[in-house]
Amino acid sequence: MRGGTSKGAYFLKDDLPSETTARDALLLSIMGSPDERQIDGIGGADPLCSKVAIVSRSQRADVDIEYLFLQVFVDKAVVTDAQNCGNILSGVGQFAIEQKLINATPGQSKVAVYLQNSDQIAELTLSTPDARVTYVGDTAIDGVPGTSARVLQNFPDAAGSSCGALLPTGSTVDIVDGIRVTCIDNGMPVVILKASDAGITGYESREVLDANEKLKATLESIRLQVGPAMNLGDVSEKSVPKMTLVAPPKQGGAITTRTFIPHRCHASIGVLGAVSVATACMIEGTPAAEFSNLPAPDTNTGDVLVEVEHPIGQTGVLMNTDGTGAAINVNKAAIVRTARKLFSGRVFPSVNG
Repeated sequence: MRGGTSKGAYFLKDDLPSETTARDALLLSIMGSPDERQIDGIGGADPLCSKVAIVSRSQRADVDIEYLFLQVFVDKAVVTDAQNCGNILSGVGQFAIEQKLINATPGQSKVAVYLQNSDQIAELTLSTPDARVTYVGDTAIDGVPGTSARVLQNFPDAAGSSCGALLPTGSTVDIVDGIRVTCIDNGMPVVILKASDAGITGYESREVLDANEKLKATLESIRLQVGPAMNLGDVSEKSVPKMTLVAPPKQGGAITTRTFIPHRCHASIGVLGAVSVATACMIEGTPAAEFSNLPAPDTNTGDVLVEVEHPIGQTGVLMNTDGTGAAINVNKAAIVRTARKLFSGRVFPSVNG
């Protein structure tokens, strides 16, 4: 399925080995890793297209289904559950309905999803005319051609989901290698810094940034140092935290971003990464807030639509907060996505997989 601006393989939990080592070996074989082209599997030779969702019916009273996200590395024999993926989350509700884990309701279906990676709950609102899943609609998102049915994601308890606190270091700004950074976790651990402080403009293409070895060395040095301070431990073999460089907006949005995930520049920005960046825009004194151009809050709801610019467009995050600085409280962090089923059937792992 395409979920948001990513692609991944969606599995029922019961169809995979219960033992982690055997499960991961099978998924590496299915995706074709490790190999830069993933020529011997169904992966797309890009981190954004080498993802897995494992879905199951939940025994919890407060949710409908459970979702485990796994990032399958392209060129390494690594499968990690160290992060969520909000893009792939866009398709788990439809998958669960079509696999008869849950029932749809006519018009719209609300699905409560337990995110196993971060021990949090997401609320999905799906289009289900006649109590059936549809992928047809008029919602467009940057980074995906055409339109599809709207998926609204809300993350009511995302703050500190991976790191234990919205600002896990206890500060709105830390100094690392002489650079001001904000370490934040509102669904995705992210380190935010000014692009200019890292020696770039922040408007470069993904290809230019991927070729900038000096920049990548700077970002990795910071990432390795802040990992323990963010309660993530040694992050040398982890895909978190993400590194986001910010600059003033150029396309009418709130902030411009270039995100490393963590060693390659993202073609756009992850859903939960965008939520964390949008939240940082609301916190006075952060590098994101210094550059951000926020619209006035909605007079009825107090909501602020934070349009996060990225290399191929914008991702809008509907924010509602109160308090200031380190005492900020996030009341709402919602985002609009789409998804589409691409194919279903049987995948054959390699003989030795």
